[in-house]
Amino acid sequence: MSGTQNTNPGNFANRPKDEVREIASKGGQASHSGGFANMDPEKQREIASKGGQASSGSFEPGSERAREAGRKGGKASGGSDDAE
Repeated sequence: MSGTQNTNPGNFANRPKDEVREIASKGGQASHSGGFANMDPEKQREIASKGGQASSGSFEPGSERAREAGRKGGKASGGSDDAE
C-alpha cells in the first residue's frame, strides 16, 4: 500500500463515483421493510393484545424451585438476601 492511499472498501473515497451516487440516492432507506411499525395495524393489535400474558413459564408460582431461582437471581444482581 502506498503512503496515503486507503484500500478500505467501506471508504467511499475508494469506490467508483457511479456506485457512490447509487448508494447516496437510496438516502438511508432500509434494506428490509420489517419491524412492528411497518406491520398491518390488525397484526399489530393481535401481537400487542398478547402483552402481559404469561408465557407458559417453567416455574409454578410459590414453588421451591421458583424461590431458589429468585434467591440466585437476587444474589447475582447484588441484591440483599437478608430474608434467609
